Amino acid sequence: MIARILIGAGVGAVLGFGWHKLVGCSTGACPLTSNPFISTIYGLVVGALVASSLH
Repeated sequence: MIARILIGAGVGAVLGFGWHKLVGCSTGACPLTSNPFISTIYGLVVGALVASSLH
C-alpha cells in the first residue's frame, strides 16, 4: 500500500510539473500554475490521494 501511494505521488508530481510547463500561466496571476513548486506539490498530493483511494 505504501508503494502504491509513493508511486501515485511521484506520478502526480510529474504531472503537476508538466501541467506548469505545458499549460502554465503567462501573466503570473494564476496561483496554482504560475509557480512550478506549487503545481508540483499540488500534483503530488492529488496523486497520493488518488492512489490511496484505489483498491
